Order: sequence, then C-alpha cells, then structure tokens
Amino acid sequence: MLNFIIGIVPFLIIISLIVTFHELGHYWLARLFGTRIERFSVGFGKILLRRKDKRGTEWCISALPLGGYVKFAGDENVTSMMPSIAELEASRESITRKEGADAVKEYFHFKPLWQRFLIVLAGPVANFVLAILVFALLFATFGDRTTPATIAKLEPGGAAEAAGFLVGDTILSIDGKKVHDFADMAVLVSLRPDTPTRFVVDRQGSRVDLVATPRRVPMDDKGPNPNLTKGQLGVETERRDVFVRYNPIEALIKGNDETWKALDTNLTYVGRIFSGKENGNQIGGIVGMTKATGDITAAATQVQAPWWFTALSLLYTYLTLMAYISIAVGFLNLLPIPMLDGGHLAFYAWQGVTRKPVSPEIQNAAFRIAVVLVLGLMTFALWNDLNNTGFVKFLGGLFS
Repeated sequence: MLNFIIGIVPFLIIISLIVTFHELGHYWLARLFGTRIERFSVGFGKILLRRKDKRGTEWCISALPLGGYVKFAGDENVTSMMPSIAELEASRESITRKEGADAVKEYFHFKPLWQRFLIVLAGPVANFVLAILVFALLFATFGDRTTPATIAKLEPGGAAEAAGFLVGDTILSIDGKKVHDFADMAVLVSLRPDTPTRFVVDRQGSRVDLVATPRRVPMDDKGPNPNLTKGQLGVETERRDVFVRYNPIEALIKGNDETWKALDTNLTYVGRIFSGKENGNQIGGIVGMTKATGDITAAATQVQAPWWFTALSLLYTYLTLMAYISIAVGFLNLLPIPMLDGGHLAFYAWQGVTRKPVSPEIQNAAFRIAVVLVLGLMTFALWNDLNNTGFVKFLGGLFS
C-alpha cells in the first residue's frame, strides 16, 4: 500500500506528459491543415487554469489529470462525433452567415475526409513517436547493456533439452522474429507458454531449425498472484554483458526497433487472449501502473548511493516507463471503439468506402456500446491490478 501512495505523484506526472503529447499530435496536424481549435485541455472536468493564445485557442489544465482533449471549432462535445448531413448543412449556413463562406473551411467537420482521418490518427502516432524519441535519448546518453542469446546451460528435462538445443547454441530468431540478445529471447519465450514455437539457432557456424514448446510456469513463486504465468525454455546464459553506445542516428533506429518490439508484444498477447491461449490476467490499468511506479521509486531510494546517482537512476527508469506506457496508450487508442481515436478512424474508413457518413443513430448506439465495453475493460483491469499487486490479500488481511 505504501508503494502505491509513493507512486501516485510520479505516475500522474508521467501520464500527464504522455496525454499532452498525444493531444499535441492532434493539435499540430490540425494546425498544419488550417483547422480552427477552440480548446486544448490537459485533463477533464472543471478547468483550473486557462489561457487564450493569439489564434483564439484556449489552453487549459483541468481537475482530472488522467486524460485530455482537443476541442475543434464547431464540436458540440469533446468526442468529435460526426454530425449528420442535415446538421452539417445547418452549421455551414450558420458559419457562412456569421463569418463568411471562407470561414467554413477552417472547421474540422468540413475538412476533406483524408485530413480528418490523419488528424485523428496523429494522436496515437504521436505516442509511438514519443516512445521512439525517449528510447533514442536513453540509448544515446546512457547506452545499452546486452547479453548474447548464447546457451551456457540447459535445465535437465526442460523444454530446450527436449527440443534438441545444445550448450553453445546462439538463438537467432523465434517464430520469425529476430533475436538480438538474451532479453529478446526471454520476452518472446514468455509470450508462448504451451505453444510449439520455431527457433533458428547458430550451431558452430551452421543454422539449425528447432521446435520447442515453452513450459508454463509462475512468473513469481513468491508473488501475490500465483496464477500469473509465463513461458519458460529452460536455458541459462553466461552473464557477459556487452556495453554499446549509440550515435544519434543509431539511437533513433534502436529506439524505433524497441518501440515496435513492445507493440508486437502487446499484439501477440492480445491475439493469444482471443485465441483462448491466455485468460488476460496480465492486462493491467491505472492501479497497477501506479504501484509499479511506486515500486521503482522505493527501490531506487533504498540503494546506498550518492544522491545524483539515485536521481539519474530514477530518471532513466521513469523515462523507460513513460516510453512503454506511451506505446500502450497509442495501441489502446487505435482500437476500433467509438469513444477512442480508433472508433473515429473506423467511421471515417466506412465513409470513405460508402461515400456517406455513418448515421447519428448508429454512432449513438455504438457510443453506448463502447461505454459498456470500456467500463467493462476498466473493471477487468482493476480486478487484475488488485490481484496482481497484492491489494486483495492486503484487504483480506484487514478483515481476517
């Protein structure tokens, strides 16, 4: 519980920066296309601070920091739902009467479809760009330590031994995905418990194809939720860390690779849920992320080191956490749910195919369904968080 409290402030700062960058993605591209913007808000609810710039945009900080929005001129609400043809014509007449015909083209809903599509897409893209830039900054300044994916020891009776792996094999790829180091191997294997998996290894200069089925094992035998599991190959490597420092271009390339690896991890796990191979108990939410932030903070402050070293360690870890959360936010926003950017993109794609907008009735029905889906997902993630972080055991102990 204490670590959760410790993590509240740094987590709110991290998520606020991520949301602001997401909304700036919408804002910057909208401005590029000459779109009039009424309000840019970090947070929802009651406005605490506001300032209007020379373009007429109101910049706000609102009471609820877990979110934010860009409100385009002419929107009746912050969800930017597409108006009906009749509503568009009425709006066009009103704008023309008050501001002249040339003003119409500054309003979001009168922009060409492709521009609206790109403006909405710019938010999730900004999240991926933020992750790439953060990773690149870390790789360029701190460098990277990697351990070769070379097998130094086989667990007797383990999945690797059963599949024919030998000491000295270097894993090159898993299910067609390139393995750069032992950490890559561990992540790819952990996502594939009880699943026959293709491996390509280098064995004394020759490429060898192997098929192994990682065994499902608990993530942490001493953790609060023993039902959290992962795949295990049953191999060990020598701790021969290789330190690499990257120039700015190499760091950007490495940052891009790291971002798409994280996105692929999310996609793989979600795919396994829909195929019935996982139960989704690793899906977490705000409580889990706050607890993780608190754990990081508490661990760093307990290390006996100079204050500047502790500060640098915390900065590095917070930035890494920010990058991964930003990827998750971008991924979540691309889901085809009407409340999210992905829902708008789906509606625009439909309009592009049918040459007519989705009717308000269908939008409203989809929006209501989306509210239920999102609330259900949030409840599911909250339950996972309570189980996975030990809050359920903690609360149970209070009443036992």
